[in-house]
Amino acid sequence: MELYSTVREGGWLPSDQGFLRDWLDERIARIEEDARLGKTVDLKPSVAALRDLIGKDPKIHMLFNDMLWQLSHRETPTGSPQVKTVDQLLLLFNDAIQSAPEFNKSGLVGFPINAILNWAMGTQAGFAAFLNSDVNKALKDMLNEWSVYLASPESAYVLDTKKNHWFSKEALDAMPDFAKTFVCDPKAEHYGFKSWDGFFTRELQDGVRPVATDSKTVTSAAESVPYRLSRNVQLRDTFWLKGQPYALAYLLDSANKGTAEPKPEDFVGGTVYQAFLSALNYHRWHSPVDGKIKAVRNIPGTYYSQTPAALCDVAAPDLSQGYIAHLAARAVVYIEATQPAVGLMAFIAIGMAEVSSCEVTAKVGEDVKRGDPLGTFHYGGSTHCLVFKPGVNLKFVPTEFPGKSNVLVNAPLAKLET
Repeated sequence: MELYSTVREGGWLPSDQGFLRDWLDERIARIEEDARLGKTVDLKPSVAALRDLIGKDPKIHMLFNDMLWQLSHRETPTGSPQVKTVDQLLLLFNDAIQSAPEFNKSGLVGFPINAILNWAMGTQAGFAAFLNSDVNKALKDMLNEWSVYLASPESAYVLDTKKNHWFSKEALDAMPDFAKTFVCDPKAEHYGFKSWDGFFTRELQDGVRPVATDSKTVTSAAESVPYRLSRNVQLRDTFWLKGQPYALAYLLDSANKGTAEPKPEDFVGGTVYQAFLSALNYHRWHSPVDGKIKAVRNIPGTYYSQTPAALCDVAAPDLSQGYIAHLAARAVVYIEATQPAVGLMAFIAIGMAEVSSCEVTAKVGEDVKRGDPLGTFHYGGSTHCLVFKPGVNLKFVPTEFPGKSNVLVNAPLAKLET
C-alpha cells in the first residue's frame, strides 16, 4: 500500500505565488540598483568559490547557464522567469546568506535560496546540475557559511516586534501560546534568544508535550504533518519516478554504511512513515520508543535536487519528499526497541534545501526512553522517516496522507496490534 502527497505542505514557500514574485523582484531590484550606482559587491568566500567552480568547469558552466536559458523559454506561475543570469543568481545567493529569514503572514519565505532557485530546479539542466557532487560540495560550503551567520548575535535582528519580524503581533498569532510552549524570556531582548539559530532550535517548556506511556505505542518523533505511509517497502525501486516508492538500499545508503550498522536488507518488506515539519514547528527530534541507540550516521547528499516526476513544483521540493529521502543530506539513528514486537527501527532526519544540518545528540550505546531527545534540525524544519522491519504490525493514528494538521511530538503515532 502506498499513500502519497499530491499537494504542497509545510508553509516554507508561500502558497501565494504573487507574494513569491514580489519578494524576489524586490531583491533583484536592489541588486540592479547597486549595479546602476556602481557599487562594488564583495562576494562571500563560499559564493566566490561557487562562482569559480562554475567558471572553470565547462560542464557545470553549461548546466547553470542552460537551466536559466531553459527557464526563459517557458512561463512560470509567477510570470516570466525573474533570475536571468548566473551573475545575478550569485548576487542573490550572496545577499541571502547575509540575512535572516523574516516572518510574513501572507506567505512565509523560509527558504530564500530555494525560492531563488524554485523554477530553475525543475528544468532538465537544473536536474543535472543539482545532482553534481562538486556543485553540492560548493553549496554545502555556502550553507555552512550562512549557518555561522545564523548562529551569530547579528542574526537576531529579526527577533523583535517590528513588522515581518518574529515577535510581531502577526507572528505571535501564528505561534499561539509561544511563551507557555517554549523556553524563553518575553521580558528580555529578542525573548532571550541570542541568534536566529537559537530561536529555531528552541526547546519546549517542561510538560507541554507529555509522552504517551503505553508500551505498545510508538510516539511521534517530531512535530510534523503526515506525508506518506508505505508498507512492503523494497530494497531497490524507481524512487525518482511518479509515486517515488521507497528504496531501502538508497534511503539507508547501503553502499557507504559502516560495518557496525544494521543491513537495509533487514527492513525489506517493512514499513516507512514520512512526515513534514513546517516553518513554525518545533524542530527537535525525540525517541519514538524505549530502547538502545545501536548506530548513528550522518549521510552527505544533495541540497536542491527535485524529481523530474514533480515537473514544475510550485513549492519545490515539497512534491519530491519521497525522492529526496534517498539523496538529500540526512542523519540515521538506529534504535533497538525494548518492546520485542517493534525490535530494531530507524529514525531518519532528512534535510531539505537550506534545512540541511541534521545534528544528532544521542550517542551509540545510550539507553533512551520514549520522548528522550535525539537531535535537531538547524535552520527550521524539514522531513523525516520512521522505518520498521517486516512483521511489525502497527496501526497508525493518522489515516489521511497527506494530513492537514500536525501530530504533536511525543503524542501517540501508532499502536502495535496483536
